[in-house]
Amino acid sequence: MSFGQGGQPWGSGDSSGEPDWAALAEDTERSRARRRTWWMVGGGALATVLVAGIVATAVMAQSGSEPSDGPTGALSSTQDVPPGSAQPEPSFKQELPPAPPQDYLADAGRDTAPLSEDTLFPAEKVTVNGRSYTQAATDATDDCASSAQGKLGGLLTKYGCDRMFRATYERDGLAVTVGVAVFDGKAQAAKIKQEYEPNVAALSGKGVPSFCRTVVCRTTVNSLGRYAIVTIAGHTDGTPADDADKTAKLAALDGSDHAYGRIMQRGRDEAEADAKAG
Repeated sequence: MSFGQGGQPWGSGDSSGEPDWAALAEDTERSRARRRTWWMVGGGALATVLVAGIVATAVMAQSGSEPSDGPTGALSSTQDVPPGSAQPEPSFKQELPPAPPQDYLADAGRDTAPLSEDTLFPAEKVTVNGRSYTQAATDATDDCASSAQGKLGGLLTKYGCDRMFRATYERDGLAVTVGVAVFDGKAQAAKIKQEYEPNVAALSGKGVPSFCRTVVCRTTVNSLGRYAIVTIAGHTDGTPADDADKTAKLAALDGSDHAYGRIMQRGRDEAEADAKAG
């Protein structure tokens, strides 16, 4: 016997032997209803999967935007800042470099460190440009012109020299006297350099006899800030140091370089002390 859909026998029906068309239609409708139910359930499952995928993607995206653990640079902050509030300023102290030494050396109002022959010329032995010298004498005076010879005295007075410091150094029969004239400002010291006329008076002492008084000697002039630097160098045995005398020239230049370096160090010390105090 053959069967139709739903397990009903094709031969069942009325007594005429015709199929039960009503039963067949009902059975077909039930099958369609079951298929619709599966599609609806399947679609719901797919929708659930898609929603889960979107949520997972959102979580991953949010995780990727979070800051990593630990510091990411020299400065880091773990302080919670409410939205819209200002960010906290770094807590480190900003340190500015010291001002240039020349700024202090140019003006008596800033150049206020103790000043004496001991602060300018403290060492009994010095090495300048690879040559060693021994200090023989030092002195200081408010009467600047009394420490000069020739026209230099008049220039010191004209431009208001406040004080003159001198030091003499000796090596191998040569002597050099260094003179440092102090003014209120750098403009006056620069005038001494521009209008220089020899010369500072040589200073004797401690085994160095009077020198460069009656013979030709080598001289130099320079300025740094409010200081004018003058030197005179020659032989301790009275031999003239003419223009061809290279050893005397070097001694005069060494004396000038030494004084310049000492004054520059003074400016550095003042600048550093001011920076620390500020």
